[in-house]
Amino acid sequence: MRAFPGKSGGIPGIFGTHSLWNARTNKEKAFVMKIGEKLRQLRVQKNLTQEELADRCELSKGFISQVERDLASPSIATLNDILEALGTSLKEFFSDSQPEKIVFSPDDMFVKSDEEGLKGTLTWLVPTAQKNQMEPVQVCLGEGGQTQEMPPFEGEEFGLVLQGSICLHIGTKSYRVKAGESFCFHPSDAHFISNQGKREARFLWICTPPSF
Repeated sequence: MRAFPGKSGGIPGIFGTHSLWNARTNKEKAFVMKIGEKLRQLRVQKNLTQEELADRCELSKGFISQVERDLASPSIATLNDILEALGTSLKEFFSDSQPEKIVFSPDDMFVKSDEEGLKGTLTWLVPTAQKNQMEPVQVCLGEGGQTQEMPPFEGEEFGLVLQGSICLHIGTKSYRVKAGESFCFHPSDAHFISNQGKREARFLWICTPPSF
């Protein structure tokens, strides 16, 4: 768990001559070596054999096999044909996007300590949640601690008290929520949460759109 406190040109030489291959840096060679395996994975995902893919691209099965083993480098036009047959494009194939992260460990999370307001901690459970439609956090409020007042906004908030009890203040109204109980509301008024008990309160708080 961590404490809380980003190309120029194309891809030179990938589809060039043998002399260009020899002139590439080790880094470029390593990058090229990933193409064959990535193509093979795409083909398998599409449930295609090498022969079926070759037929769709008007190529030989042997050439597809060599490309997947990085023994041959297709021209840009040929690679584009292969990728079209696999349902993708050059731009998507060479993008730096990573697979969506599903499971988050404590090492992925960000923790902010606040001894004055919360008298406890605020933990961002999904560090990339600002890009999503909802944002979950875990709040620990010490005795007498409270969250900052949040202004009204168009969205929804949900919470589940895991330990102790909290007081949910919405406008001029207050609601006591105990361990095992949850709350859900549309924040049309200014609101905040406080701990008026004598023991630490801990709760899961989810907001959509992200507001924390």
